[in-house]
Amino acid sequence: MKTFTCQCANTLHFANSKCVACGLMLGFIPDEVKLSAFTTNQYGNLQASCNGKLYRKCKNYSQYNACNWMVSYDDEHDYCLSCRLNDIIPNLDDPENMTLWFRLEQGKRRLLYILMTLGLPIEGKTSSNPSGLSFSFLRDEIEDQYGNELTVKNFVTTGHASGLITINLSEADHSARIDMREKMGERYRTLVGHFRHESGHYYWDKLIAKSDKILEFRKLFGDERLGYVESMQDYYKNGPNQNWQTVWISAYASMHPWEDWAETWAHYLHMIDTLETANDFDFSLAGNKIVSPIPAEKLHDQAYIATNFTHIFDNWCQLTRALNGLNRSMGMDDAYPFVISITALDKLRFVHEVIADQQD
Repeated sequence: MKTFTCQCANTLHFANSKCVACGLMLGFIPDEVKLSAFTTNQYGNLQASCNGKLYRKCKNYSQYNACNWMVSYDDEHDYCLSCRLNDIIPNLDDPENMTLWFRLEQGKRRLLYILMTLGLPIEGKTSSNPSGLSFSFLRDEIEDQYGNELTVKNFVTTGHASGLITINLSEADHSARIDMREKMGERYRTLVGHFRHESGHYYWDKLIAKSDKILEFRKLFGDERLGYVESMQDYYKNGPNQNWQTVWISAYASMHPWEDWAETWAHYLHMIDTLETANDFDFSLAGNKIVSPIPAEKLHDQAYIATNFTHIFDNWCQLTRALNGLNRSMGMDDAYPFVISITALDKLRFVHEVIADQQD
């Protein structure tokens, strides 16, 4: 994640909607993957300072301030690229839902940013593309069944099905998410982590399922034709594979090859986003500058793709040691509480190669 620069030279951050230095309105332009300041021209239209073009606020920006993305002035859509992917949003008559939805939208936009940066296809759901990417934000249905005793009538499962990513609204409630993390025995559970993981399932369908990469996938991750429901039941009954740390990137990844892929995909996005941030802030460790994980040019040469991954992983190891040390100094949990085995590293390399192929 990069920072951006206002026309007044003030540093801007991805989630900003107003420059604190000059007071100008800000908006993210998806086509250019850039946050820009905006001024109003003589006709009352919003003009981007970065390119002089005209834009409109996304409807969720102008109406709810839940978004900071822009729509081209001549675009027929009311919503930006991010918001038009929404299938279901929470009931906004509930004030609490407004806050939780805002957090979910922030996580979704951060996911879309890194997908666009990596050149991955983002195709919404349409009548001609029913398995396109879409999002549904739902909360558990609660009923008062026994006097004042509240029970869950319908539990919402965070997951992916045929392009639709569903996120339980409670995951945007910090205390509820931390409580669930403790109950599940997890060391890491975040909103952006959910978005990255579920996007992995979407891109498995798009990039692996019917491609010539399926055989290599099965060699690394296992046969995805293994019964998923049975694997899930076994995981929640007996826990993760005892030697998961030597084979999988997380305990949950040991459940089924699909989950192994989605967890590995999510970790790759963790690496790329965090390293880009470190590079943007000009981080150096032991005299070595953290280089940008995003290549300046498209990757075509296989030797360069392999070398590029080696640099990414080396930088990641250096950076996470520092991040974890800094967090411990502040009395906080490790920022990245994982150890990547050789087997998990090979899987990460495979994800890197799959994404590089999309940049041709």
